[in-house]
Amino acid sequence: MPETVPGTVEDTRKLLAAGGYVADRQLATTVHLALRMGRPLFLEGEPGTGKTEIAKVLAAELPRRLVRLQCYDGMDLASAAYEWNHARQLMAIRLAEAAGEATDREALERGIYDRRFLQSRPLLDALEGEPAVLLIDELDRADEPFEAFLLEILADFQISIPEFGTVKAAVPPVVVITSNRTREVHDAIRRRCLYHWVDYPDAARERAILKLRAPGVGERLSAQVVAFVQAVRAADTFKPPGVAETIDWAAALSSLDAKELEPALVDETLGALLKYQDDLGKIRGAEAARLVAEAKQAAA
Repeated sequence: MPETVPGTVEDTRKLLAAGGYVADRQLATTVHLALRMGRPLFLEGEPGTGKTEIAKVLAAELPRRLVRLQCYDGMDLASAAYEWNHARQLMAIRLAEAAGEATDREALERGIYDRRFLQSRPLLDALEGEPAVLLIDELDRADEPFEAFLLEILADFQISIPEFGTVKAAVPPVVVITSNRTREVHDAIRRRCLYHWVDYPDAARERAILKLRAPGVGERLSAQVVAFVQAVRAADTFKPPGVAETIDWAAALSSLDAKELEPALVDETLGALLKYQDDLGKIRGAEAARLVAEAKQAAA
């Protein structure tokens, strides 16, 4: 087992905190078990809850290189795992023919499927070279058939390439899979992973996050911002603000020398917190003034 793996759950929690991530006990336990057991970590939750950030922090603090596969509709094996460099293969054939070395067809075929002609994409890259954290981000955006490509990697940390052979990781990567649950990920993926639902933080944890990620924001403003954001999340908005938006908004208010929330200032800066016009229209004005008053009372 690598020496960099934390010895206890509390050590894992401290490791995440050192990278600027405030984790609750349940999340820290799941991350710790994934590291100790060498199992992929499957993180599901609403956008903006900090799932991707966990992989970034693990890569920075273990430390390992971060290899990121950003999933999208229509993604295939060539863009995710590997692809043969057909132009170089064709050039090698022509050079062999020119040199009179193309008489042995079987030897020629073996030669053009050499490692030097194989182009690594994120999945293969994570298995080779220095130890890595493999982030498979937003798996729910990929087509369902793509998940079948992942099963061998998640179970055995290897890729079987028909023309070349099996590439197995000398040091298995730390695998973090995220999903925003725009569709259900197949059970076969879930069975190979340790699972955690990453929810929006409660007020106390969000204040701790702000203190760590935006230390220049005053305590009174920070408490009011968190109370306001928590109330907005409870409202009927199209896209509730994530933790990153909370940090951005608090930093924006602080850069304007705000010491506490004021309705006019909230209306002017709300675009740092909410990203859809319908949500802005719903919160600005009288609703924002009401939420400011409630936030001040809650933070008092």
